Amino acid sequence: MRQVVAAFYPLAFAAEQVGGSSVEVENLTPAGAEPHDLELTPGDVRDVQSATLVLYLGDGFMPALERALRDRDGRSLDLLATARNGAPAKLANDPHVWLDPVRYASMVRAIGAELGEPAAAQRLSTRLLALDREYRQGLAHCERHELVTSHAAFGWLAARYGLEQVPLEGLTPEAEPSAKDIQRLVATVRRTGATTVFAETLISPKLAETVAREADVQTAVLDPLEGIGKDELAQGADYFTVMHSNLVALRKALGCR
Repeated sequence: MRQVVAAFYPLAFAAEQVGGSSVEVENLTPAGAEPHDLELTPGDVRDVQSATLVLYLGDGFMPALERALRDRDGRSLDLLATARNGAPAKLANDPHVWLDPVRYASMVRAIGAELGEPAAAQRLSTRLLALDREYRQGLAHCERHELVTSHAAFGWLAARYGLEQVPLEGLTPEAEPSAKDIQRLVATVRRTGATTVFAETLISPKLAETVAREADVQTAVLDPLEGIGKDELAQGADYFTVMHSNLVALRKALGCR
């Protein structure tokens, strides 16, 4: 049995789907946790060192894991480098590439090649390209195209489907905006004509709710799929169910027909 260590949910899901019964996959990020600032336990570091394969996103997405990989002799695969190939310059600093099903499919195929499971990878890629078609059709005829989000996690999705991401914060959601910042954000929401501010699942909805209330618009949830909670996993949630829920939320917020 090959041991695969995956940095966080999208990579673990892909490895499980592609590797099947030939691999045992460990997700370093606990269910429902946010991966960016994850600190590894000594046991995690040992698992990273001994695994057959480590799947991760480089460029500082999970610094603790990248530090652990410096001392590793075995095979590791930076899937951010794979997925960013040929990407627009404006997305060069955005790691949330798995939210674009087409780019995610390229990551899946890279995992399939590494595990020697190209047929399984192709089956999953086919499902992802079908999801891409659903998004293209579902977002083809919308009244609005401005996507107001808690932080800048949806640039890849927006670029794929002709939307304009309007983030309240940058790529990391830790900032505490001042009252002046809030008013600036409210003015931005009003200027776009957006009817919805999207909060996220793993960070506080406080900012999104405050801005939405001041701008007199609604809030909804858009899941960046960095991790799925234990309860949701137990109920059968996975990458595809969450992405379908995201599409429903987008269509409602953007007035799509």
